[in-house]
Parts: sequence; structure tokens; C-alpha cells
Amino acid sequence: MTARVGVVTFPGSLDDRDAARAIRICGAEPVPLWHDDADLHGVDAVVLPGGFSYGDYLRCGAIARFAPVMSELVPAAESGRLPVLGICNGFQILCESHLLPGALTRNANQHFICRDQRVRVETTDTAWTGQYHTGQELLLPLKSNEGNYVAAPETLDTLERDGRVVLRYVGGSPNGAHRGIAGVTNEHGNVVGVMPHPEHATAALTGPSVDGRGFLTSLVARAGGAVPAGTAAGAR
Repeated sequence: MTARVGVVTFPGSLDDRDAARAIRICGAEPVPLWHDDADLHGVDAVVLPGGFSYGDYLRCGAIARFAPVMSELVPAAESGRLPVLGICNGFQILCESHLLPGALTRNANQHFICRDQRVRVETTDTAWTGQYHTGQELLLPLKSNEGNYVAAPETLDTLERDGRVVLRYVGGSPNGAHRGIAGVTNEHGNVVGVMPHPEHATAALTGPSVDGRGFLTSLVARAGGAVPAGTAAGAR
């Protein structure tokens, strides 16, 4: 069975095509989903890609949360039935939609950050990280202006206690994120938001590594599909 993974395109999305290509590399079928269409077309999972949805007006992701496509996505994700991966702007949209706790604010240095960044996998107990091992370090591109993850101290304590921190920056937080958090998950483990870009680290020719493949091969394996040879997490 080939997993069908929807990729939502909002006005201002930049990385939807890259996400679709990465999904294909990792053995799933990308399904384009338009922001103005409330039908998810029976996909097995959804990726909310990076970019500047609706021009980042008001706040990053603040308008996208009201897009028609979210009307079916949000309840399906809240129930634990639908795996959803939000990358960069997608992470911001998930927080604005209250599918994930906390918020993404302006980088502490007040500058756009574009660099290859090492992160550490903190949990494999999600729909998107099962092919990694806890403590594994990944090299992923990071490119954002509002990537500073913030949350109330009690929320941070809950995330730590319940094993819901997915990724943590290695060598200090480049953007000021609380406790170096680069990604979190919900209570069910089906919704994951990450600030670095795994979809840009799936092909050796164009990425700093292929460490990002594990996010998508984890989903493929979970759906009962065959992970293509050489694309397992950690493969080079």
C-alpha cells in the first residue's frame, strides 16, 4: 500500500513542491491540496509546508488557520486519526490552530536565519519520527524569521515530562527558542511541528544531508508501505 500524503498550498507557500518531491523520494504519493478546498480527498497524512502563508500578515499562520482546508484537517488531527507534519510556517500554523501548544515569535537576534543546523531527536514516539532513534543528531536546513519557540513555563514542563519535545537544537538555540526546542508533538503523537526543514535534506545532491528522510519514511512505514532501499533514517 502506498501512503497518500497531502501537501497544502496556501497563498505564499514556498516549499510545497520540495515537500512533494521529498514525499515521492521516500516512497509515498504526494497529493496536492489547495487552501480553499475543504476536502482532504482521503489522504493518509498531511504536510503543511514552509513559506509565508497569506504574506504572514497579522502573525505568521494567523490567517492560514482559518483557511477552508483547515476545517476538515483540525478535527481529524485533534482526534488522533490524521498524522500532520508542520514545517516552519506549517509549525506556526499548527500553533495558531491550537493543535500544538506555544507560539513561534521573532528570532531573538531580530534577523532572518538561514543555515544548516544540527538538531537532536528527543522522541521517536510519534507518527513522524519512528524511524529515528532517541539521541540521534540530524543536520537540517533552518530558514526563518519567526522561529523562536516560546511557551509558558508550566507548558514547557508538561512537554518535557510527557516526552513531547521532538527536536532540540544542538550547540545552543540559534533563535532564542525556550529550552532549545526545535519541534514538539501533541498528546497523540500524530501532530508534529518542526522549525528546521527535513524536506530539504532528502537528496544528497541538493541538501546538507539526507537526515530528513526519516520523517517521511516513518510515516510510510506506519502506513504499512515499503520504504525504498537506501532511504531509511540514517542512510547515506
